[in-house]
Amino acid sequence: MKKKLLAALLSVSMVMGIAACGSSNTGSETAGDQTATDGTATSADASAADIDTSEHVVITYMTTGGAPEGNQTDAMLEQLNKILTEKVNAELEVYYIDWTDYLSNYNLTLARMDGTVDLVGTASDWLDAWPNAKNGAFLELSEDMLKTYAPKTWESVSPEHWDLCKYNGNIYLIPEDNYAQWTNHGFAYRLDWAKEAGLADGVKSWEDLTTYFKYVKETYPDVIPWDSDGTQYATMVGGWIQSHSNYVPIDGINSGAMWGGTKDDLYTVYSPYVTDTDSLVEFAKMMKEWDEIGVWKTDVLNNTTSDNREDYKIGRVAAEQHHTQTWTDLCSHKDGYTIYDDPKAETGFFYFGEESQNLVALSITHGAMAVSAASKNPERALMVYDLIRNDPECYRLFNYGVEGVSYEITEDGMRKTPDGYNSATDGISVNYWWGRNDDLEVKDATLNWDAIEKLYSEYDKIKIDYPYGQFVPDVDDIQSKIDNINDIHTTYMKQIAFGKYTGTAEEIVAEYQDALKKAGIDDVTAALQAQFDALYK
Repeated sequence: MKKKLLAALLSVSMVMGIAACGSSNTGSETAGDQTATDGTATSADASAADIDTSEHVVITYMTTGGAPEGNQTDAMLEQLNKILTEKVNAELEVYYIDWTDYLSNYNLTLARMDGTVDLVGTASDWLDAWPNAKNGAFLELSEDMLKTYAPKTWESVSPEHWDLCKYNGNIYLIPEDNYAQWTNHGFAYRLDWAKEAGLADGVKSWEDLTTYFKYVKETYPDVIPWDSDGTQYATMVGGWIQSHSNYVPIDGINSGAMWGGTKDDLYTVYSPYVTDTDSLVEFAKMMKEWDEIGVWKTDVLNNTTSDNREDYKIGRVAAEQHHTQTWTDLCSHKDGYTIYDDPKAETGFFYFGEESQNLVALSITHGAMAVSAASKNPERALMVYDLIRNDPECYRLFNYGVEGVSYEITEDGMRKTPDGYNSATDGISVNYWWGRNDDLEVKDATLNWDAIEKLYSEYDKIKIDYPYGQFVPDVDDIQSKIDNINDIHTTYMKQIAFGKYTGTAEEIVAEYQDALKKAGIDDVTAALQAQFDALYK
């Protein structure tokens, strides 16, 4: 069933791009197909001891981001390649896709099928992993091939996670599934002030946030509770819904993530923005209360001078709304973070979904590695990847650089930058977001790991895997309706989420939902449901 959906849903432009570029390279697709066939057949009968590495090869790794200028990347690669040559008789080069028009250039590079690249950093949600898999840009990775040429990686990924990396029953992606990366949103806040406000355990609910903001406004009149720039309206209402339901949004349809399922019924599509009326009314009421308290400036919707995150570090504001990764920085006692001149200062985090225990982990294919179907050395590419992902010496070099130049290890085994470190000249740039491994990570000595690990442990107890990683929505026939819905959501939520609406909460929510229905939100829901049925049922 997955084949039916993906085959139908991939964009016409992507199909045409692959076809057009492939046809201009006579023989390149045939070479790519032959490589895939040979690689799979060889791997089926090979064992690690029988692998022929007598010929030295260069493996090219493609990643997004600008090429480095004047830093330590070349020095790192020189050391890494000595190890790779010794272990698998290969060396690694990096091929950079600059951020300017990156997606088009990324896809065009793959579509040429000329053997330019071997290892390809990819992603299902922002780098067209599934369109490229479907259109032949990525090599099918058989189980035998992975077991033979990337054995440590094969063993470390669970069968369930390998299943999420399949198109039409075949594996095309290697997931980054053993790396803690939390991009779920919430509020960082002064935990010590929350305790002063009578919240002994800190902020655990939206009602607690109201209590906290009131206390800050009354007790610290020179501090702005939250100097928002008025752009967080979609995140705010999305966070409220997550905190008051089991809603699991589908990524990538619109910026408001307005469609999804529930933890109890993942594959029945609905939009809480039209069904959860009472909850939205309560949200509107609370945001009106926050506006009246003075949580933000009166001109919040036109507040272009806000520098809230930097102001939090120096005590001018009492909260920052962003994701967990940002909080890991804010809760740490770093140079220049003068709030910690007060020895009692602590930074807590109220995460959206905390009340309902509703937390969805980042997709394991948000970062993944693929092998180009045109690679001349796919087996050796996998061997190189297996070392970079799993060999401690290779991992440290590729992720952190040369020890003593780009980083140092402290007495307690953590990582710090050397004295006089300059990121422009002493750092490295390989943008390796496709196979990081917590088993080999060296902790950043500047971070507050006691607080971070406590929160991560809480997350691990309640999280679910993102369930829609293989869903590629076909929105061509409903895009105009989605655009109109997005405009309506933006117009109304700017007012609702910052309490700037006129009339009652009931009236503004009813007006908003009526506009959504007139724009065709039910039609979009039905279309997405049909696509879900083809894929999941």
